[in-house]
Amino acid sequence: MNKTKAKDSVFPDCPIRNILARISDKWSILIIYTLYKSEEKALRFNELQRKIPDISKKMLSSTLRTLEDDGYVTRTVYPEVPPKVEYTLTLRAKSLLPHINALIAWAAENQEAIMKDRGKATRR
Repeated sequence: MNKTKAKDSVFPDCPIRNILARISDKWSILIIYTLYKSEEKALRFNELQRKIPDISKKMLSSTLRTLEDDGYVTRTVYPEVPPKVEYTLTLRAKSLLPHINALIAWAAENQEAIMKDRGKATRR
């Protein structure tokens, strides 16, 4: 699937597919949530990587670029040596946070039952 724009032969311009293709990957929501939890403080690349230790530098860089391209993250470069780069959430990303928080609450509420069902399915 083209990461820039998901295409579907039945619904070629489906906005839901196109948006979800970008934010529902393995790392996007986690990066958005991590920036949110920084309490409005901008985070540098290495700080983000420390807070998400299982993400590679390449994947963090790629995902941040995608989030910036879609207007969820602002990347600010300061003219210093060495260069200082910080990442913050945009208003668009902040408007997504209530939905992410609702999904997190739903997952927490249903995790135990889902794990039980997975266990039953594995025993079949």
